[in-house]
Amino acid sequence: MTPSELTTLEYDWRFWARDKQLPPPEPWRYWVILAGRGFGKTRTGAEWVREEARRYPMVNLIGATADDARDIMIEGESGILAICPPDERPEYRISKRRLEWPNGAWSLIFTADEPERLRGKQHMKLWADELASWRYQEAWDQAMFGLRLGDNPQACVTTTPKPMKILKDLLGRDDTVVARGSTYENRANLAAGFFTDIIRQYEGTRLGRQELLAEILDDVPGALWTRALLDDHRRGDLPDLKRVVIGIDPAVTATDDSDETGILVAGVDRAGEGYVFDDLSGRYSPDGWARRVSYAYHHREADRAVAEVNNGGDLVEATLRTVDKAISYKAVRATRGKYTRAEPIAALYEQGRVHHVGTFPELEDQMCTWVPGEKSPDRLDALVWALTELMLVPTGVVFG
Repeated sequence: MTPSELTTLEYDWRFWARDKQLPPPEPWRYWVILAGRGFGKTRTGAEWVREEARRYPMVNLIGATADDARDIMIEGESGILAICPPDERPEYRISKRRLEWPNGAWSLIFTADEPERLRGKQHMKLWADELASWRYQEAWDQAMFGLRLGDNPQACVTTTPKPMKILKDLLGRDDTVVARGSTYENRANLAAGFFTDIIRQYEGTRLGRQELLAEILDDVPGALWTRALLDDHRRGDLPDLKRVVIGIDPAVTATDDSDETGILVAGVDRAGEGYVFDDLSGRYSPDGWARRVSYAYHHREADRAVAEVNNGGDLVEATLRTVDKAISYKAVRATRGKYTRAEPIAALYEQGRVHHVGTFPELEDQMCTWVPGEKSPDRLDALVWALTELMLVPTGVVFG
């Protein structure tokens, strides 16, 4: 083959793609690629956008966050800029939040954490990435209101599954076509070390079934929370709050294998209703989590930060004070079982007195899969400390 023919073959997606990565036969309005990590979802979405941009003047993008849209969908190794040949590669206009294609087509770039930007916008073709991780249902609703241009408006949705209502509703539609796939199907294109490590850690586990096999898992019997309970009392807007507290469950170590530090922000209104409205949890260095707490404390106008000190002791406060001496801080020590601490908080949810403002996939996964007797996860612990301080301590119920 000539060099020109080899280049053409290199960028010929229909030659390289597996059947599940190619658009299904018409008619359909939503094409959902529901697949495990490493399946090739991003490549599939990017190639679909490339193909549609040849035929339609507008093919828009929605990422879970601005970073995800830029780092994964556009500039990632399997993103749009990487998979297009030089003569077909769009120009990325960062300040205008759009891609401009050589043939005159364009792609507007939106993020699911800014649903208001989607209000009133119209779409002809749309790629929505990691729908199950979107924080706001409203972002999807606004996108669907705008999917109305042209003779055949369509959306390609690429996501790892989570048992979120927004995803279950989409999968139940008559005009949705679903392609399901697992991590194992793309084994030939994944590093051997990655695959060996992933299998050793997660194969056969509940998380592995979700993240590798792309199974949508239902609630765990015996868990204190259910997804239906959380959905029933979910809110889209945050009311005026009387008090705001940040709950912190600091990780003991700061390595790649460490637990995450749980950082949850919650508030209570004048009627005594609780609202969970920010999750800043992650794997941080001590200085890193302290700076995140400081940011949240001032940005959210918090009244207090509450941290569990069973493992870190005085070092937790010292770390926080090194970054920000102005924070009102309270140390709490767990002297009773996790079930004893969590059950009263679960009861508040059952009474309809606690509301999540938006969706928090990682936190809600922990809430709906933790069974008393197991090690409670970081986000859940931080949530319990924050809501205990807000809603139980003032009534005379003391936890430790």
